[in-house]
Amino acid sequence: MSRAKTLYIEGDSIFHKLNGISKILLFLTWTIMTVMFLDIRFFLVMGIVGTIMLYFSQIPSKTIKPLLWIMVVFNIINIIFILLITPQYGTELVGTNTEIINIGYSYINKETLFYVLTISLKYAVLMPITVIFIFTTHPSEFASSLNKMGIPYKIAYAINIAFRYIPDVMTEYKNILDAQQARGLAFNKGEGTIIERLKNYTTILVPLVSSSMKRIETVSNAMELRSFGKKRKRTWYSYKKLKGIDYAFIIGCVALLVTAVYLKNNMMTGFYYPF
Repeated sequence: MSRAKTLYIEGDSIFHKLNGISKILLFLTWTIMTVMFLDIRFFLVMGIVGTIMLYFSQIPSKTIKPLLWIMVVFNIINIIFILLITPQYGTELVGTNTEIINIGYSYINKETLFYVLTISLKYAVLMPITVIFIFTTHPSEFASSLNKMGIPYKIAYAINIAFRYIPDVMTEYKNILDAQQARGLAFNKGEGTIIERLKNYTTILVPLVSSSMKRIETVSNAMELRSFGKKRKRTWYSYKKLKGIDYAFIIGCVALLVTAVYLKNNMMTGFYYPF
Protein backbone atom coordinates (compact mmCIF):
# COMPACT_ATOMS: atom_id res chain seq x y z
CA MET A 1 0.00 0.00 0.00
CA SER A 2 1.37 3.41 -0.93
CA ARG A 3 1.62 6.49 1.26
CA ALA A 4 -1.52 7.80 -0.42
CA LYS A 5 -3.40 4.77 0.98
CA THR A 6 -3.98 3.12 -2.37
CA LEU A 7 -3.11 -0.39 -3.55
CA TYR A 8 -0.55 1.14 -5.89
CA ILE A 9 3.05 0.39 -4.88
CA GLU A 10 5.66 2.84 -6.08
CA GLY A 11 8.49 1.37 -8.10
CA ASP A 12 10.78 1.71 -11.09
CA SER A 13 10.00 -1.51 -12.93
CA ILE A 14 9.09 -1.76 -16.60
CA PHE A 15 5.43 -2.16 -15.63
CA HIS A 16 5.46 1.02 -13.52
CA LYS A 17 6.70 2.91 -16.56
CA LEU A 18 3.95 1.64 -18.85
CA ASN A 19 0.91 3.71 -19.70
CA GLY A 20 -2.35 2.55 -18.16
CA ILE A 21 -3.74 1.74 -21.61
CA SER A 22 -0.87 -0.69 -22.25
CA LYS A 23 -1.49 -2.47 -18.94
CA ILE A 24 -5.23 -2.65 -19.53
CA LEU A 25 -4.66 -4.23 -22.95
CA LEU A 26 -2.10 -6.63 -21.48
CA PHE A 27 -4.52 -7.65 -18.74
CA LEU A 28 -7.40 -8.13 -21.18
CA THR A 29 -5.23 -10.09 -23.62
CA TRP A 30 -3.99 -12.38 -20.84
CA THR A 31 -7.53 -12.93 -19.55
CA ILE A 32 -8.94 -13.69 -23.01
CA MET A 33 -6.17 -16.22 -23.70
CA THR A 34 -6.83 -17.91 -20.35
CA VAL A 35 -10.55 -18.20 -21.06
CA MET A 36 -10.03 -19.48 -24.61
CA PHE A 37 -8.02 -22.59 -23.79
CA LEU A 38 -8.38 -25.77 -21.76
CA ASP A 39 -4.90 -27.09 -22.42
CA ILE A 40 -2.45 -27.65 -19.58
CA ARG A 41 0.53 -27.18 -21.93
CA PHE A 42 -0.60 -23.67 -22.77
CA PHE A 43 -1.19 -22.83 -19.10
CA LEU A 44 2.27 -24.10 -18.12
CA VAL A 45 3.84 -21.68 -20.61
CA MET A 46 1.60 -18.85 -19.37
CA GLY A 47 2.52 -19.70 -15.78
CA ILE A 48 6.24 -19.49 -16.50
CA VAL A 49 5.89 -16.22 -18.41
CA GLY A 50 3.60 -14.78 -15.73
CA THR A 51 6.06 -15.70 -12.95
CA ILE A 52 8.89 -14.00 -14.86
CA MET A 53 6.79 -10.86 -15.33
CA LEU A 54 5.87 -10.89 -11.64
CA TYR A 55 9.57 -11.09 -10.74
CA PHE A 56 10.45 -8.09 -12.90
CA SER A 57 7.52 -6.07 -11.52
CA GLN A 58 9.49 -5.69 -8.24
CA ILE A 59 6.35 -6.14 -6.11
CA PRO A 60 7.33 -7.13 -2.52
CA SER A 61 6.82 -10.79 -1.69
CA LYS A 62 4.96 -9.89 1.52
CA THR A 63 2.28 -8.31 -0.68
CA ILE A 64 2.01 -11.36 -2.95
CA LYS A 65 1.92 -14.08 -0.25
CA PRO A 66 -1.61 -13.35 1.12
CA LEU A 67 -3.01 -13.30 -2.42
CA LEU A 68 -1.20 -16.55 -3.17
CA TRP A 69 -2.82 -18.20 -0.17
CA ILE A 70 -6.25 -16.92 -1.24
CA MET A 71 -5.72 -18.43 -4.68
CA VAL A 72 -4.62 -21.77 -3.17
CA VAL A 73 -7.65 -21.92 -0.85
CA PHE A 74 -10.00 -21.02 -3.72
CA ASN A 75 -8.52 -23.75 -5.91
CA ILE A 76 -8.78 -26.34 -3.15
CA ILE A 77 -12.46 -25.49 -2.55
CA ASN A 78 -13.13 -25.56 -6.30
CA ILE A 79 -11.43 -28.96 -6.67
CA ILE A 80 -13.45 -30.44 -3.80
CA PHE A 81 -16.74 -29.23 -5.29
CA ILE A 82 -15.89 -30.54 -8.77
CA LEU A 83 -14.82 -33.97 -7.48
CA LEU A 84 -17.86 -34.36 -5.22
CA ILE A 85 -20.53 -32.98 -7.57
CA THR A 86 -19.20 -34.14 -10.96
CA PRO A 87 -16.68 -36.92 -10.22
CA GLN A 88 -16.81 -38.28 -13.79
CA TYR A 89 -16.93 -35.01 -15.72
CA GLY A 90 -13.60 -35.85 -17.35
CA THR A 91 -15.27 -38.79 -19.11
CA GLU A 92 -17.62 -36.38 -20.88
CA LEU A 93 -14.61 -34.48 -22.23
CA VAL A 94 -12.40 -37.34 -23.44
CA GLY A 95 -14.74 -40.33 -23.77
CA THR A 96 -12.76 -42.72 -21.54
CA ASN A 97 -13.36 -43.77 -17.94
CA THR A 98 -10.46 -44.84 -15.71
CA GLU A 99 -11.94 -45.25 -12.23
CA ILE A 100 -9.57 -44.57 -9.34
CA ILE A 101 -11.33 -43.54 -6.11
CA ASN A 102 -14.63 -44.93 -4.82
CA ILE A 103 -16.68 -42.21 -3.06
CA GLY A 104 -19.75 -44.36 -2.41
CA TYR A 105 -22.26 -42.98 -4.86
CA SER A 106 -19.76 -42.81 -7.73
CA TYR A 107 -16.11 -43.06 -8.76
CA ILE A 108 -13.56 -40.31 -9.26
CA ASN A 109 -11.70 -41.16 -12.44
CA LYS A 110 -8.28 -40.22 -13.75
CA GLU A 111 -9.78 -38.05 -16.48
CA THR A 112 -11.53 -35.83 -13.93
CA LEU A 113 -8.40 -35.56 -11.80
CA PHE A 114 -6.46 -34.33 -14.84
CA TYR A 115 -9.31 -31.92 -15.61
CA VAL A 116 -9.22 -30.36 -12.10
CA LEU A 117 -5.43 -30.04 -12.39
CA THR A 118 -5.89 -28.20 -15.69
CA ILE A 119 -8.66 -25.94 -14.38
CA SER A 120 -6.66 -25.12 -11.24
CA LEU A 121 -3.69 -24.07 -13.34
CA LYS A 122 -6.09 -22.09 -15.53
CA TYR A 123 -7.15 -19.99 -12.54
CA ALA A 124 -3.61 -19.77 -11.17
CA VAL A 125 -2.11 -18.18 -14.29
CA LEU A 126 -4.47 -15.22 -13.88
CA MET A 127 -2.91 -14.23 -10.57
CA PRO A 128 0.47 -12.82 -11.74
CA ILE A 129 -0.98 -10.43 -14.33
CA THR A 130 -3.78 -9.39 -11.94
CA VAL A 131 -1.27 -8.60 -9.19
CA ILE A 132 0.91 -6.66 -11.63
CA PHE A 133 -2.04 -4.68 -12.93
CA ILE A 134 -3.42 -3.77 -9.50
CA PHE A 135 -0.18 -2.89 -7.72
CA THR A 136 1.66 -1.08 -10.55
CA THR A 137 -1.25 1.05 -11.80
CA HIS A 138 -2.21 4.20 -9.92
CA PRO A 139 -6.02 4.57 -9.65
CA SER A 140 -5.98 8.05 -11.23
CA GLU A 141 -3.80 6.84 -14.08
CA PHE A 142 -6.11 3.86 -14.57
CA ALA A 143 -9.17 6.13 -14.71
CA SER A 144 -7.54 8.52 -17.17
CA SER A 145 -6.55 5.59 -19.39
CA LEU A 146 -10.11 4.29 -19.40
CA ASN A 147 -11.34 7.74 -20.37
CA LYS A 148 -8.83 7.98 -23.21
CA MET A 149 -10.10 4.62 -24.48
CA GLY A 150 -13.59 6.10 -24.88
CA ILE A 151 -15.21 5.25 -21.55
CA PRO A 152 -17.16 8.22 -20.08
CA TYR A 153 -15.13 10.00 -17.44
CA LYS A 154 -17.92 9.64 -14.86
CA ILE A 155 -17.65 5.84 -15.04
CA ALA A 156 -13.85 6.02 -15.09
CA TYR A 157 -13.86 8.26 -12.02
CA ALA A 158 -16.24 5.90 -10.19
CA ILE A 159 -13.76 3.06 -10.77
CA ASN A 160 -10.98 5.35 -9.58
CA ILE A 161 -12.82 6.03 -6.32
CA ALA A 162 -13.53 2.31 -5.82
CA PHE A 163 -9.83 1.45 -6.11
CA ARG A 164 -8.88 4.31 -3.79
CA TYR A 165 -11.26 3.29 -1.03
CA ILE A 166 -10.42 -0.41 -0.91
CA PRO A 167 -7.47 0.28 1.45
CA ASP A 168 -9.68 2.56 3.57
CA VAL A 169 -12.29 -0.17 3.92
CA MET A 170 -9.55 -2.66 4.85
CA THR A 171 -8.26 -0.25 7.53
CA GLU A 172 -11.77 0.33 8.85
CA TYR A 173 -12.34 -3.43 9.00
CA LYS A 174 -9.16 -3.90 11.04
CA ASN A 175 -10.14 -1.10 13.45
CA ILE A 176 -13.61 -2.57 14.01
CA LEU A 177 -12.14 -6.05 14.47
CA ASP A 178 -9.71 -4.77 17.10
CA ALA A 179 -12.53 -2.94 18.89
CA GLN A 180 -14.70 -6.04 18.99
CA GLN A 181 -11.81 -8.17 20.22
CA ALA A 182 -11.21 -5.61 23.01
CA ARG A 183 -14.83 -6.22 24.05
CA GLY A 184 -14.08 -9.93 24.45
CA LEU A 185 -15.55 -11.34 21.24
CA ALA A 186 -13.77 -14.41 19.84
CA PHE A 187 -12.43 -14.33 16.30
CA ASN A 188 -9.28 -16.44 16.34
CA LYS A 189 -8.88 -20.20 16.29
CA GLY A 190 -9.12 -21.72 19.77
CA GLU A 191 -11.12 -18.84 21.22
CA GLY A 192 -14.50 -20.38 20.46
CA THR A 193 -16.43 -22.71 18.19
CA ILE A 194 -16.68 -22.10 14.47
CA ILE A 195 -20.36 -21.11 14.83
CA GLU A 196 -19.52 -18.56 17.55
CA ARG A 197 -16.70 -17.04 15.50
CA LEU A 198 -18.88 -16.79 12.37
CA LYS A 199 -21.60 -15.15 14.45
CA ASN A 200 -19.09 -12.67 15.87
CA TYR A 201 -17.95 -11.69 12.38
CA THR A 202 -21.49 -10.45 11.69
CA THR A 203 -20.90 -7.78 14.35
CA ILE A 204 -18.25 -6.30 12.05
CA LEU A 205 -20.51 -6.14 9.00
CA VAL A 206 -23.06 -3.57 10.24
CA PRO A 207 -20.60 -0.88 11.42
CA LEU A 208 -18.43 -1.48 8.35
CA VAL A 209 -21.37 -0.92 5.99
CA SER A 210 -22.51 2.09 8.03
CA SER A 211 -19.09 3.77 7.90
CA SER A 212 -18.81 3.02 4.18
CA MET A 213 -22.19 4.65 3.52
CA LYS A 214 -21.13 7.74 5.46
CA ARG A 215 -17.92 7.89 3.41
CA ILE A 216 -19.93 7.64 0.18
CA GLU A 217 -22.14 10.53 1.28
CA THR A 218 -19.11 12.65 2.17
CA VAL A 219 -17.45 12.03 -1.20
CA SER A 220 -20.71 12.63 -3.05
CA ASN A 221 -21.24 15.99 -1.34
CA ALA A 222 -17.64 17.02 -2.02
CA MET A 223 -18.00 16.17 -5.72
CA GLU A 224 -21.26 18.12 -5.98
CA LEU A 225 -19.65 21.17 -4.38
CA ARG A 226 -16.96 21.01 -7.07
CA SER A 227 -19.59 20.73 -9.85
CA PHE A 228 -18.44 17.29 -10.89
CA GLY A 229 -20.17 16.19 -14.10
CA LYS A 230 -21.06 19.69 -15.29
CA LYS A 231 -18.66 19.56 -18.24
CA ARG A 232 -18.79 16.96 -21.00
CA LYS A 233 -15.02 16.43 -20.82
CA ARG A 234 -12.32 16.76 -18.20
CA THR A 235 -8.56 16.78 -18.00
CA TRP A 236 -6.44 14.35 -15.97
CA TYR A 237 -3.49 15.27 -13.81
CA SER A 238 -1.82 11.85 -13.84
CA TYR A 239 -2.25 10.86 -17.49
CA LYS A 240 0.88 9.49 -19.18
CA LYS A 241 1.49 9.80 -22.89
CA LEU A 242 2.14 6.66 -24.90
CA LYS A 243 5.84 6.00 -25.42
CA GLY A 244 7.83 3.60 -27.54
CA ILE A 245 7.68 0.86 -24.91
CA ASP A 246 3.89 1.23 -24.79
CA TYR A 247 3.54 0.78 -28.53
CA ALA A 248 5.80 -2.28 -28.30
CA PHE A 249 3.56 -3.80 -25.60
CA ILE A 250 0.41 -3.00 -27.59
CA ILE A 251 1.84 -4.64 -30.72
CA GLY A 252 2.94 -7.59 -28.61
CA CYS A 253 -0.56 -7.97 -27.15
CA VAL A 254 -2.12 -7.96 -30.60
CA ALA A 255 0.43 -10.53 -31.81
CA LEU A 256 -0.24 -12.75 -28.78
CA LEU A 257 -3.98 -12.60 -29.35
CA VAL A 258 -3.66 -13.45 -33.04
CA THR A 259 -1.34 -16.37 -32.19
CA ALA A 260 -3.76 -17.60 -29.54
CA VAL A 261 -6.68 -17.53 -31.97
CA TYR A 262 -4.62 -19.49 -34.53
CA LEU A 263 -3.62 -22.11 -31.94
CA LYS A 264 -7.20 -22.43 -30.72
CA ASN A 265 -8.58 -22.99 -34.22
CA ASN A 266 -5.84 -25.27 -35.54
CA MET A 267 -3.85 -27.01 -32.80
CA MET A 268 -5.34 -26.73 -29.28
CA THR A 269 -9.01 -27.01 -30.17
CA GLY A 270 -10.31 -28.66 -26.99
CA PHE A 271 -9.42 -30.28 -23.68
CA TYR A 272 -5.90 -31.74 -23.78
CA TYR A 273 -5.62 -35.21 -22.28
CA PRO A 274 -2.33 -37.03 -22.96
CA PHE A 275 -3.14 -40.45 -21.46
